[in-house]
Formats: sequence, structure tokens, C-alpha cells
Amino acid sequence: PRRHAVLYRLLWRLVHGERALLGMATDDDVAWAMDAAKAVNREKHKMKAFVRFREVQAPDGSVYVAWFEPVHDVLAQVAPFFARRFAGMRWSILTPLRSAHWDGQALRLGPGAERADAPDGDALEALWRVYYANIFNPARLKVDAMVKEMPVRYWKNLPEAALIPGLIREAGGRMQAMVDAAPTTPKRALRAPARTARDVALPVDADALAAAVRSCRQCPLWQPATQAVPGEGPVDARVMVVGEQPGDAEDLAGRPFVGPAGRLLDEALSAAGLDRAALYLTNAVKHFKFQPRGKRRLHARADAAEQAACRPWLEAELERVKPAFVVCLGNTAARALLGAGVAVNADRGIWHASASGAAVMPTFHPSYLLRLPVAEREGAWTALVADLAKVRDACEQDGRA
Repeated sequence: PRRHAVLYRLLWRLVHGERALLGMATDDDVAWAMDAAKAVNREKHKMKAFVRFREVQAPDGSVYVAWFEPVHDVLAQVAPFFARRFAGMRWSILTPLRSAHWDGQALRLGPGAERADAPDGDALEALWRVYYANIFNPARLKVDAMVKEMPVRYWKNLPEAALIPGLIREAGGRMQAMVDAAPTTPKRALRAPARTARDVALPVDADALAAAVRSCRQCPLWQPATQAVPGEGPVDARVMVVGEQPGDAEDLAGRPFVGPAGRLLDEALSAAGLDRAALYLTNAVKHFKFQPRGKRRLHARADAAEQAACRPWLEAELERVKPAFVVCLGNTAARALLGAGVAVNADRGIWHASASGAAVMPTFHPSYLLRLPVAEREGAWTALVADLAKVRDACEQDGRA
């Protein structure tokens, strides 16, 4: 193959006096080698984006298997990325040239495989297609750019690819529907007499706590917001789900997780075998912080003082519900319960002890998935569902599911 000849020639020239050779971008051999390196790096990136795992039931639990056909032999270089990203799952990636296997402890490379060795689909695939169709943004559609980032040669192994032609055809109508349904900033909101988190004696009953949250004036966030959004769910729930803050839809409705991120959370809970109706859902910050952009209200992250002002409300909810398990969606929620040193990317899927006595697990916030490039979303979706499945398993082992 040409690469062997070029690499040997480069090495020979370096050894025989052309020490500055690799800095000569106009040299034919150097230019070819640089282009080849770029092609390999590009294939590594595509593999990270387009590997699609399917669940296979084994006697000792689930194994996730993916089939991928790389142009270059990059699996050995990319496999450690998947071992870090999906450390809590057992998985195999099969390619024609070689395979990689992770058992939760060690990464092992093996011989190549055939397409028939990998499953064609699984139960989560239909949910993934529903999710993909719902997060497809027609307002940002650029077909040429999409095909450049997601080349057609990968489509045969992507479950969402069959949807793409139809989504492109419907983009114009969907975009107009989005414009017609755009939310507007409320002109006026009724205000209850001010109360703060420090005015509430613990424990309180659920209705009194919700009323107190709605009348909080502890930080300036109450002024532009429509209303505070208290948590909701059974007061004896074994699992509490804590998000960052209400979004636009939640601010208008006065209920947590009813917007796009909430709908995605519902799908993830269902895929993991959890019933939303059995969970207590709340947020670390109770008012919607936003920046106006015309008729739109864009999410803005609450600062440290605003988060601290809301912390007593979260503590009151923990005291009232006394969950055995808490799922923290995103860094703001995780740090409210576990401290500033926690980071979702490093700590997701791991149970942590907390001051409340509940076992706490950080994981991705659904809104994070909605912001990801399309090519990276399935990996984060799979990780989110796998983390929520650990919560289901913990409840079953605890005997109080």
C-alpha cells in the first residue's frame, strides 16, 4: 500500500539529513502524510459520533453491541473513549477489521466480525427515533452541511437515517408552526405576599411548603418570572429527581418538567422502567432566570447567590419527602446536594452519600441532550437511560420500588 512506501521514504529522508522535512508542507510526501493523518482523525471523530449500540439480553444481564464500518482501522484508538464514556455498561463494538469489548473493568481487543454478528435493533430504537424526530430543528436545517457532517455512507447503520428525508420535506411547515406557537412574555403576574425560605419552620406539610415557595422573595429572580415552581409528586416517594431550574414552559405552567426537556425526561424514565407518577420532581432553583430576546425568553444560568437563596427550599423538600434515592440532573442540581467539587461528566452514574441520608446520583440533564450536536445525542441518551436504570435497580434491591 502507498502508506507504507510514503512512511518509509519519509523516515529514510529524516534519517539521512532532512531533519526539517516534516515542516515542509509543500513536499509531496509530507502533504500526503498530513492529508492521511487528517483523514484518520476525521474517521475517529465520526466513529465517536455514529456508533449505535443495541441492547442484547445475556444470562447475566444486558450487553450493548454496536456494528461500525470505519474507512480506516481506528477502533483501537477510539475504544478507550467509549470505555470512559460508558464505564458502567458492558459493551462490544464490532468492525470488519477488529472488535473491542468492555466488561466494566477491562478493555479487550479481538478479531474482526461480520454484520450478521451484531443485532439489527432493540426496544430502545423506536424511542430513539421518536426522540430524534422531536429534537430535529427545522429552523437550523442546512442539508449540505448535514450531509457533510453525517455522510450518507454511514446512514445504513443509523436507526434515525430513515427519518431524514421525511424530516427535510416537512421542515418548512414545521418551522412555520414553531413561529406561530412562539411563547410571549407575560405582561403582568399576580404576586402573593413575600415569604422567604428562612421564614419556613421544618417540617411543613406539602401544601404549606408549596405555597411558601410560590411567595419567596429571597433573591431578585422573582421579579421578572411569572411564578415560582415548587416540586410535585408523592410526598412519600422513594426517588426524588432534581433539575436545575424551571424553563419557559414550566414558568408559565407552574409545574416542573413540562417543557421540551421534561418530555425528553419522560421518554428516558419510560425507557428505564421508571414511572414518573411515582417520583417527586423538583428543581434546585425555583424561579426561571432568562434573558429576553424579542418574544423569546432564553435560559440563563442562576449564579451562586441565587442558587444559595433557593437551597433551603430544596432542603425542606428533602426533609418532607425523605427519599431513599435522589437523581441530580446537571451540575447545578448535583452541586446543590454534593458540593462544588462534583462534575456530571466525571461523576455521572455513581452513587454518592449525602447529608440528607439519601443516595445521590448525578447524570445528564435532558436539556443538555437537546443542545448537543445531532451526531452526539444518542450516546448521551444511552448514558442517561442507563443511569436511570440503575435507579430502578436500586429501588428494586431496596425493596421499596
